[in-house]
Amino acid sequence: MIEREELAAWLRLLETPGIGRDTARKLLAGFGSPQAVFEASVGQWREVVGSAASRLAAPPDTLHDLVDTTHAWLNGATEAPRQVITVGDPLYPPALLETADPPLLLYAQGQVQRLTAPSVAIVGSRNPSPQGLENARSFAAALSQSGLTVVSGLALGIDGAAHEGALQGGGSTIAVIGTGLDRVYPRHHLELAHRIVRQGVLLSEYSLGTPPLAQNFPLRNRVIAGLAQGTLVVEAALRSGSLITARLASEAGRDVFAIPGSIHSPQARGCHWLIKQGAKLVDSAQDILEELRLAPAPTAEKGEPAPRRPGDPLLDALGFEPSSLEALSARTGWPAAELNSRLLELELEGLVARLPGQLFQRIASV
Repeated sequence: MIEREELAAWLRLLETPGIGRDTARKLLAGFGSPQAVFEASVGQWREVVGSAASRLAAPPDTLHDLVDTTHAWLNGATEAPRQVITVGDPLYPPALLETADPPLLLYAQGQVQRLTAPSVAIVGSRNPSPQGLENARSFAAALSQSGLTVVSGLALGIDGAAHEGALQGGGSTIAVIGTGLDRVYPRHHLELAHRIVRQGVLLSEYSLGTPPLAQNFPLRNRVIAGLAQGTLVVEAALRSGSLITARLASEAGRDVFAIPGSIHSPQARGCHWLIKQGAKLVDSAQDILEELRLAPAPTAEKGEPAPRRPGDPLLDALGFEPSSLEALSARTGWPAAELNSRLLELELEGLVARLPGQLFQRIASV
């Protein structure tokens, strides 16, 4: 575990106002360690970072309290191990070191050895369709069963479903969050976060006490993309954080995958745009495993669920596009009362979702 003196030097370097990531990186390159930085003179600082040197002269007012809080957090683990991982630590994820802007320090809680395991990121909309949620869970479960760690951002929607699927698949998952690790955001995922630290890792570059600030979440996306061998976008609008993650993955030389959807769905447009830009269209986890040259996903003989309810006339009439009750009545010839009854049965079985606007959509198992 990191010693208190070293921790204090790292926090002073990274938390000093006006000393950003680039300046901190120059200082570390020039002096070798945070302790060596603060043993140097102002003149030596100025030779390395110019006028920014003056900002280093006095520690931040909050430094002492932050060191105390972080030290107590590291030594107060009850559920899973806690670590502060610096850029030179053997536990630091090697995949992140290959990116343009790796965090200099990471806070981790859980099974930290998973940070060096092969992984795939799964990202997407915070307001997905029921089919999108099913796709995220199913792909994550299959990839998890094949030995890949699933990386995502713990957000509502696709992120949460990806973490859930990975845990259900019996493997591991990494949740990269945009707050300090002493906070869970959104609070809706508090129970999920507790499950993740038992089977995976909660990870952040932000110091303890950092609240959910809007500017931190796009930065967090570079860590999601940098950890993974490839990034799968399940559903995304044209202007979304998921497309930022996909771009960062591509810039890091990693594979980008996208699941196509309805041409009428706003949540599919981002995926369709990615495919036009060269992302690999996938309709099964096997496509991803083959592209990454990894072992195949478990087959039906190894426990994959069999196709559900083949030949159901109402499911056939639904197809996979959202449909109104009137449209279904026209296709089947059934009266509204009978349709409502059958749709409710299928909804309770998890085969059909009820959408806003009195629309219904079949949910495929992938």
